[in-house]
Amino acid sequence: MDALPVVSTFLLILIAELGDKTQLAVISLSSNYRESHVFAGAMLAFLVVDGISLAVGGTLLALLPIRLVLIISGIVFIIFGVLPWLTSDKKETKNAPALRKSKSFPIFACFSLVSLMELGDKTQLITITLAAETHPLLVLIGMALAFTVLTGVAVLMGAKLLSRLPTRWLKIGTSALFIIIGAVSILSGIFEFTIL
Repeated sequence: MDALPVVSTFLLILIAELGDKTQLAVISLSSNYRESHVFAGAMLAFLVVDGISLAVGGTLLALLPIRLVLIISGIVFIIFGVLPWLTSDKKETKNAPALRKSKSFPIFACFSLVSLMELGDKTQLITITLAAETHPLLVLIGMALAFTVLTGVAVLMGAKLLSRLPTRWLKIGTSALFIIIGAVSILSGIFEFTIL
């Protein structure tokens, strides 16, 4: 087995995704939900979205109206930014925000958010290009390894934020981050520009 496609995919995705809006979202999500749920939801999203991209190639990307995806994902982000303020503050303590204890579906929430962010993202384009040049299975392995490392680091960072910051400041920060990313995504979809 030739390890070059695995290593090159791993390194390219690691560099491209480092500090990306998806990583910021995973950090924020892991400060609100259990780390295992965020990790599982995010990894499932990466594997489904980028895995399907590898299988179908550029055809899938050509069929999706990327502007509409950006606008919808922006709306979802703004909802995630506003949602913590609609929950009751009575149950919150310094180290246990209400979202961690909620009966919602955190894996599905993380999966949905990360899936929307990955559609048409640069890492999706990288994996499609690499798969066209080499064996798609090797690209999938390199991609999965890179996302495992990146998601693991982001989840740990979010958990550290939870233990270090007061809940109120964490709530304000994550809400603001989601609303800003949502607004940028909507504006990107409307005016066809990219910031993140």
